[in-house]
Amino acid sequence: MKNIRFHYLYRDGANYKNFNSIILINDLKMRFLEIDGLINSHLIAGSYFYANEWRLPDLHFGTWDNEFDHNFHEFECIENTDDISEQVFLLSEFKALLEQTNLM
Repeated sequence: MKNIRFHYLYRDGANYKNFNSIILINDLKMRFLEIDGLINSHLIAGSYFYANEWRLPDLHFGTWDNEFDHNFHEFECIENTDDISEQVFLLSEFKALLEQTNLM
């Protein structure tokens, strides 16, 4: 099975954005749609999550502005990849984090 690139962003209240992605090493040999379903089942309001709960790099801007800033990060999409990057997680570790957070 291919690895998965997880794309996410931080969008402040003024619609300024910071983007990032991480690579999930598919050590569980899960299919793409299973991984997508797993992620979507742990999102808040279908799009959002707390980066610190999922141990992802925080994408907030350098200074906090109470008028525009909030704590949510936004899931963008996943894609298959053969790439490896410096920001790598085992899917098994990422899955365990998701299952501990945003329980419906």
